[in-house]
Amino acid sequence: MLLDNASVRVLKVTVAPGGKTPAHAHPDALLVPLADGKARFTLPDGKIQDALLTKEAAVYTPAGSHAGANVGTGDIDAILIEFKAPAPGKATLPRRVPACSRRCWRRARARSPTGAPPAPDFQEPAGTTHDYDQVVIALGPGEINLQVEGQAPITKWQRGDVHFVGRGVKHSSKNTGGKPADVVIVAIR
Repeated sequence: MLLDNASVRVLKVTVAPGGKTPAHAHPDALLVPLADGKARFTLPDGKIQDALLTKEAAVYTPAGSHAGANVGTGDIDAILIEFKAPAPGKATLPRRVPACSRRCWRRARARSPTGAPPAPDFQEPAGTTHDYDQVVIALGPGEINLQVEGQAPITKWQRGDVHFVGRGVKHSSKNTGGKPADVVIVAIR
């Protein structure tokens, strides 16, 4: 578990080739694969669902139960964001964030993820707040200065790092690396 609060639980999922997971349940969730993979899910009624996991392509998964298996040749390596609210909230999610391309911006619980790396000029000034939660996932090393009220600043990011910015929480962020930062920002109603 990477993060657990009142809004989300964020898990790092790693399953070796041929590995299996026991039967378990998830609430609505968003899966961000860090590598391509092949998974097979066995549902409680015995039905089988195969899934191709595409590197860095976020996939919405509705609440449900299953047992999993890695049927590919490489590790399944992913970040799973589980939504704790039983239904999407009412917050209005922006269709786009200035200086942030479509690959970066994901509108979770809007049922239509959209959004590319924050540009070199991406920044949010001190005191910025949003009426939605954000989960920030690094897809590669980068330099984004993220200062969330009451927390130590984060300046260096590595692939798989995850940070949370809650709704209404004052923060600032700025791409300080001089090139697009390789992150996904998941906005949650």
